[in-house]
Amino acid sequence: MTVMVPTTRPTAPWRDRLVAATALTLSLAMGPLPLRLKLAAVRTLRGLPYARLARLEALYTAVQAVIPSWWPGRIACMEISLATVIATALTGRQTRWVHGARFLPDAAHAWAEVPDGAVGRDTGDAVDRPWTPVLAVP
Repeated sequence: MTVMVPTTRPTAPWRDRLVAATALTLSLAMGPLPLRLKLAAVRTLRGLPYARLARLEALYTAVQAVIPSWWPGRIACMEISLATVIATALTGRQTRWVHGARFLPDAAHAWAEVPDGAVGRDTGDAVDRPWTPVLAVP
């Protein structure tokens, strides 16, 4: 018999959750747009200074904390990483939005990173099959 244990939602300060909720809303609103338009929007953040890794991790946790359980659509790595990039931009900093791939089996993934490190890249199963960055914006 298999027993499903509910996972706990991450917690974050209310200010980070407010920024994250706004960013997630924008990310989901951009969902139907072609990827080239999303990339163009992220490229406009080029002039901002990079965020610190600790701040990026805090905003990533806040985005995960505000994901609604009732949402009928897709909220996966692409939407979460884009929301993290937008949330960082709303705080006056920038991050890179990275799209990557790996082989055997083939898979695609998206994450956010700064020069000090990344969030959302290691999903637990990538120890022997690391992600290869294919596109990094800005």
